[in-house]
Amino acid sequence: MPLQQTTAEPGPHAEALRAADAHELIEVRGARENNLADISLDVPKRRLTVFTGVSGSGKSSLVFGTIAAESRRLINETYTAYVQGFMPSVGRPDVDALRNLSAAIVVDQERMGANSRSTVGTATDAHTMLRIIFSRIGEPHAGTSSAFSFNNAEGMCPECEGLGRTSRVDLDQLVDRDLSLNEGALTVPGFGVGSWYWNVIADSGLFDPDAKLRDYTPAQWDDLLHKPPTKVKSSGVNITYEGLLLRVKRLYLDKDTESLQAHIRAFVERAVAFSACEACGGTRLNAAALASRIGGLNIADCAALQISDLAAVVREITEPSVAPVLAALQGTLDSLVEIGLGYLSLDRESPTLSGGEAQRVKMVRHLGSSLSDITYVFDEPTAGLHPHDIARMNDLLLRLRDKGNTVLVVEHKPETIAIADHVVDLGPGAGAEGGHVCYTGDLAGLRASGTLTGRHLDHRARLREKVREPSGHLTITGANLHNLKNVDAEIPLGVLTVVTGVAGSGKSSLIHGALPGRDGVVVVDQSPIRGSRRSNPATYTGLLDHIRAAFAKANGVKPALFSANSEGACPACKGIGLVYTDLAMMACVASVCEQCQGRRYTAEVLTYTLRGKDISQVLAMRVAEAREFFTAGQARAVLDRLADVGLGYLGLGQPLTTLSGGERQRLKLAIHMAEKAATYVLDEPTTGLHLADVDQLLALLDRLVDGGNTVIVIEHHQAVMAHADWIIDLGPGAGSDGGRVVFTGTPADLVAGADTLTARHLRDYVHDA
Repeated sequence: MPLQQTTAEPGPHAEALRAADAHELIEVRGARENNLADISLDVPKRRLTVFTGVSGSGKSSLVFGTIAAESRRLINETYTAYVQGFMPSVGRPDVDALRNLSAAIVVDQERMGANSRSTVGTATDAHTMLRIIFSRIGEPHAGTSSAFSFNNAEGMCPECEGLGRTSRVDLDQLVDRDLSLNEGALTVPGFGVGSWYWNVIADSGLFDPDAKLRDYTPAQWDDLLHKPPTKVKSSGVNITYEGLLLRVKRLYLDKDTESLQAHIRAFVERAVAFSACEACGGTRLNAAALASRIGGLNIADCAALQISDLAAVVREITEPSVAPVLAALQGTLDSLVEIGLGYLSLDRESPTLSGGEAQRVKMVRHLGSSLSDITYVFDEPTAGLHPHDIARMNDLLLRLRDKGNTVLVVEHKPETIAIADHVVDLGPGAGAEGGHVCYTGDLAGLRASGTLTGRHLDHRARLREKVREPSGHLTITGANLHNLKNVDAEIPLGVLTVVTGVAGSGKSSLIHGALPGRDGVVVVDQSPIRGSRRSNPATYTGLLDHIRAAFAKANGVKPALFSANSEGACPACKGIGLVYTDLAMMACVASVCEQCQGRRYTAEVLTYTLRGKDISQVLAMRVAEAREFFTAGQARAVLDRLADVGLGYLGLGQPLTTLSGGERQRLKLAIHMAEKAATYVLDEPTTGLHLADVDQLLALLDRLVDGGNTVIVIEHHQAVMAHADWIIDLGPGAGSDGGRVVFTGTPADLVAGADTLTARHLRDYVHDA
C-alpha cells in the first residue's frame, strides 16, 4: 500500500526548525580589537563577503583578529587540556559579543614553513596519491606506498636521508691553520679565546695551546675535529670534550637557520656548501624506488614534471585497480592548473613558494573537501596574480561559496570586489582615523556610497602623454635561470620600467637572477625582515637612535636609558612588554607585564619626558602622529620617508612580525631612499595597497625617477603598467610555456598593437578610463 503524504498543522517541531533557520548572520557586537571603534555589524552566512578599506583601516582586525580568532579559540577549547598543550594560546578578542560563528579556516599568505622535506606534492597530498599508484602498478614492484616516500626510512636515499642534497663544511671557515689556540685559531662564533667552548678544547690536554694548527699530527687533527664525546679533566673538573666539527654541527648546522642570530646565520651560510646528492641525483629516493616505473617514468620523473604536463601523463593511465586514486589525483592536479599553478612541480620545496603561491596551494586542499558550512577567510588572494589569473581565482572563491560555505575576503582589487555578494568598507582612514564601518551592502550601493573605496572603484590611471627618454641601458644576455629560454633584454636607465607577465612566466627569474649584485642596484622585496619580537619600525629604520638622543639631551642623561634592549628595560619582562609563562601541560601563555604594564621600560625611565611625552608614549604613536611631534631634524627625515611610502598608519613600536609582505617592502624602500642615486628593483609594491593608495605609490615612483634613479618594477597592477615609460612582457604562458620576452616597448605601443595576455587586459583597462 503506497504511503500517503499528509499536511499537518505547524507544531512545536516546525517552530524549532524555524529557530534553527534563524542563524543566517554572523553577528558582531562591540568589536574593539586594535583600532576598531566599538563597531557592530552583521555578515551574511553562506555568501561571499569582501572587506575593503585603506591599509590600517581595521579590515584584518575585524576579519582575522576578531571573527576568525574567536572561532578558532572556541574550537580549541573543545579539546582536552592535554591536546591544548600542543596548540598556540589564543586570547579572547576585545568584543562584546559574537554570535552564530561557524568553524573558521584561515587561508593566508604565510610562507609554508622552513621544512625542506615539505614540497608542493606533500602539502597537497598529490605525492601521497602518486605513491599509492606506483606501489600498485609500478614495475618492478617496490613495496608499499611508504617505499616511495623520501620522508620514510623505507624509501629515502640512505646517503642524504631524503633531503636530495648533501652538505660540506669548509674547515677554513672554522679554524685558522696559521694560528695556535691561544692566538685565536678557532673562528667559530662563541669559540673565541677565553670562551667556555675554547676552554674545554684548550684545557683538554689533547693539544699544545701554543702550537700552530698547521703543525698538528693527523691524530691531533682527528681529535680536534671528530673526537666523539669523551670525559676529560679540565682545571681539575671532569667535563665532556667533543670534536669541534661535531659540536658546531649540533649547535648551529642542524638547526633551522632562520632561528639563529644574524651573525651565526652569516657564519653558517659561509661555512656550509650544499650540492645535489650524488647517490640519488637529488631525487631523494633510494635505488629500489627509482627503479619502479609506469610508462617509462619513475616517481621522481613524475614529481619533477610541470604539473600541467603531469596532469596529461596521469590522464593516460587507465589501470582499473587504481581508478579511484587516479581520479582524486587528477582532480588535485587539475585544480592546481586551474588556480594558475600549473607551472610548479610536485617536487618544488614549500619554503621556496611566494606568499601568493603558498595561499593558492592551501586553497587547493580545501576545494576537494567534503566539509560545508565552514567559514573560509582569505587575505588578498589576488596577490601575485596577473589580471588573466584573477578571473580563475574568483571562480574558485565562488565555488567554495556554492558548496555552502561562508567566504570572507580581505581584498583591494576591483575585479574581486565586483563578485562580492556583500561588501563591508572600513575606514575612513588608517589607525586612529579608521576602525569605523563606512558602508555595508551590495556593490551598486558601494559605488553610490561616496566612500573612498566607492569613489575609486572605477578610477583608472591613464597612459603617459610623453614617456621619459632613457639615459642608457642595463644589458641582460643569455638568461636561462629556471624556465628562461636564453633571454636577452635591455632595461633602460633613468626611467620607470615595468616587467610583467602571468604568474610563472619568468619575471622574477629574469630580474632577480640577473640584476642583484651589480653596482648601484638596490633590491627591495617582500621577504621577511630578519629580527626578533623586539624589532619594530623604530629600531629597523634607525629612528629609535634619534629619538633616544632627543630624550637624552632633553633630560641630561645617557641615551642607553631609553633602549628597551639595554639599561632602560623593565627587569620583569626584559623590555619585551610581555611575560611568557610555561604552564607545563598547557601552551606557553603571553600576558602583559604587570610591572611595566606593557610599556617595556623601568618606572625611572618613564619619569623622563620630551615635550610632555615619555618614551613609551612616543613609541605608541603612529608615523603620522610622530611627524607632528618631531617637526625637524633626522627623526623627521626618517618619518617623512615612511610617510612617502604609504606607512603613515604604522605604529613606531609595532612588532615587525605583524607586518604584511607589502608593508615590509615599503619599509625597506623607506630606508634605501636615504641612499644616493641607484637602480631600484621593486617586487609587486602594490601588494596590500588600497586603490586610493596606488596613486600615492605612482607619485613616489615618479619622484624616485625624477631624482635621477632607475626604477624597475615587477608588477601585475594595470595602473602601474599604464604609468610606466617602458614595459617588458614575459610569456606567453607560465612555466615551460613561458620564459620568453613577448613584448618590449612603451605602454601605448603595447595597447595599440600587441596581442599578449597583458596587452588584452591593459587595453580593456585604459579603454574603461
